[in-house]
Amino acid sequence: MNSIRVRLGVLGLALLTGLTTPTTASAAEAAPSPTVEEQRLGKAVPQEILRRSGFDAVAPGLARELDTARSYGQARRAIARAGARLWQRAVDRAQGRGPAGGDLSRDDDRPLYWARLGMTREVRTWQPGFGLTDGQRAALLDELERTSRGQTAINYAHAKGLKRILVTGFDPFTLDRDIRISNPSGATALALDGTVIETADGPARIETAVFPVRWQDFADGTVERTLRPYLPEVDLFTTVSQGRVGRFDVERTNGAWRGGFADNDNIGRTETVPVTDPASQPQWTTTTLPYAAIVAADTGRFPVYDNTSVTEIPAGGTEPVVRPDGPTPGSTARAGGGGDYLSNEIAYRATLLRDRLGLHDRLPGGHVHTPVLQFGAGNTTEVTDPEFVRNRLDIIAQVRAILKVAAEQR
Repeated sequence: MNSIRVRLGVLGLALLTGLTTPTTASAAEAAPSPTVEEQRLGKAVPQEILRRSGFDAVAPGLARELDTARSYGQARRAIARAGARLWQRAVDRAQGRGPAGGDLSRDDDRPLYWARLGMTREVRTWQPGFGLTDGQRAALLDELERTSRGQTAINYAHAKGLKRILVTGFDPFTLDRDIRISNPSGATALALDGTVIETADGPARIETAVFPVRWQDFADGTVERTLRPYLPEVDLFTTVSQGRVGRFDVERTNGAWRGGFADNDNIGRTETVPVTDPASQPQWTTTTLPYAAIVAADTGRFPVYDNTSVTEIPAGGTEPVVRPDGPTPGSTARAGGGGDYLSNEIAYRATLLRDRLGLHDRLPGGHVHTPVLQFGAGNTTEVTDPEFVRNRLDIIAQVRAILKVAAEQR
């Protein structure tokens, strides 16, 4: 960044003395402003989380690397390396490898989230000394998003002779309600990535990735792009998100509807879930997870439910109706079992992709909602507490147990 400031200072002096004038429009272009999501970084809680995990140096480190880039290609390679390092560092921290970097518990998913936003803000506002088009900046941001979310690190090369399980999680969300929020599905992804669980039928390797809570990323196909190469080769997949208080739910049915709730950029979408080939798009998709076995098993302290409820507009009707036992023939979706937000949408997209790949009858897959991760009683200001950590660890352990049950039914 220092070299950029020096160049700008020299240019300003030259303009004042009449020695030169800008010769191209790009020389005077300002970089885009930080997003709503990135602007939250300046608050005290994100800074505390970064400091207490040692992740506060991540974004400044990327800024220094960008400052040495002399071409788009160099910048893209630097960003890909930095994104992959961040993902691996978060996984290692969650699984007890390497230094903790601070006193924040290792199971915490929030350092990854806030460090990534620091990195995307650096890329978004970066003013290089060479020409950078809007399309190139967007490609750099995409590279950073994918690598830092584990989406490019899914690898079953070490799974020879093992079952293969694919699990996804989410970023924290509703941060304007409580900026301290952690998402247990993201924490689960970090804790389980690359691990092996023992099942009655032999070991199974788990690979994971995390997705943003943003409507536009889903419309752009981030779910399909990430999952398509791997669904044909896995034995089980589960999308995971935070759901209801005090319970797990295996969502039986997913609906093709976006209900408009604001995402992490405070943008809402109310529409049919946008997918490729909408002419063949079903209103509903269904889980192929062994829900009966999962519900019957003792997987942990939280109860697990087979959730069959949906909201539909019945065939020939005009108003939404709640159906406790699932959709009726010819109905139009207004909410799946997992609601009408991005939890439902990732489940819908993943299971629709399963079906379009011809895997419905052979690949168990669907969505699991975890309990809401709650702070201890009376904690309204601290970023963590013992009950908060215990709840998150128990949720992670119970997801692992649910995966074991599901894999044994394969």
